[in-house]
Amino acid sequence: MQDATGAHTAPGTTGTPETPGTPGTTGTPGTTGTSGTPGTPHPPTPRATLLLLHTAADLRARTPVGRRVVVMTMGALHEGHATLVRTARQTAGPDGEVVVTVFVNPLQFGAGEDLDRYPRTLEADIKIASQAGADVVFAPSVEEVYPGGEPQVRVTAGPMGSVLEGATRPGHFDGVLTVVAKLLHLTAPDVALFGQKDAQQLAVIRRMVRDLNFPVEIVGVPTVREDDGLARSSRNRYLSPEERRTALGLSRALFAGRDRHAAQEALRARAALDPATHARVDGLNALGEARAAADAHAVAQAVPAGPAGPDAVRAAARQVLDEARRLRPPLVLDYLALVDPADFQEISPGHQGEAILAVAAKVGTTRLIDNIPLTFGARA
Repeated sequence: MQDATGAHTAPGTTGTPETPGTPGTTGTPGTTGTSGTPGTPHPPTPRATLLLLHTAADLRARTPVGRRVVVMTMGALHEGHATLVRTARQTAGPDGEVVVTVFVNPLQFGAGEDLDRYPRTLEADIKIASQAGADVVFAPSVEEVYPGGEPQVRVTAGPMGSVLEGATRPGHFDGVLTVVAKLLHLTAPDVALFGQKDAQQLAVIRRMVRDLNFPVEIVGVPTVREDDGLARSSRNRYLSPEERRTALGLSRALFAGRDRHAAQEALRARAALDPATHARVDGLNALGEARAAADAHAVAQAVPAGPAGPDAVRAAARQVLDEARRLRPPLVLDYLALVDPADFQEISPGHQGEAILAVAAKVGTTRLIDNIPLTFGARA
């Protein structure tokens, strides 16, 4: 569910409670259990009549002509969520139906996370959803989702749910998957959209859908950022101007890692076109062409680094985070990780394929998360 963070939380779950001091977690449509990256959605036409429904029976009574696309949220909607809804509108098409769920899931609030303080702004949420192109806001009660009280049988995230965010918030992803599974049953969508900002949440949802054969397509939507690069999140409202300056260290660290990676990939591409770079270095040095020799040496050094270079990416990101730790107020790092999105384990030096550079830190009493996707060993 997209929580009140940057437009990316699981139904009633995805994301973590957006209150100060609590940990948080949010292309083209892919196939069942996977997703691509949707293109930039066109501005939608606000729906003339948006329905507010509170029961699954009322939702089941509707039979859309086209595909039903669901965006799961915990409310407190903002522009990040609106981007998800606009993408859903584009995915559903004019004959499809876009359903936005608003449900604050008690199962994903752990000890010390104040469920009662989580913002409830349903009237404002309805307005944002309508303007972004939604047809229905489904806002069930806790009793509707969990009619027998807290469920005795739950979905567990397994090893993927015990690292990074799962290590900080034990059991959190079990609560996320349980409510996502429930909402998928209640809403019966053809497609469900989740934000890539909550990358680990998106990964465990995809895994659940694949492992348990849910008949739904999961689509990840890119993170929405503020003008200064900070990932959009409802938690940003808790940052003072000084804390916000420090918080920019998260996105800047990710961008530094991305840029280092891009530079290494470019050097490797050049080296592949000229395998005799070591000989060129010697020849250029003999001719006194120091600058040209240095450039050729950089290209030559790219060859033995292999197709990945993850240590260099981590080092570039960590350097920015170390600088942010010396600011006042300081950035208190929780983790910096470069992981395989398939299992959220750290990638090896020879890794080829998709990876996620993820970071979590606290500034003052506010905990923030961010990530950026990378591809190692890609052909130029």
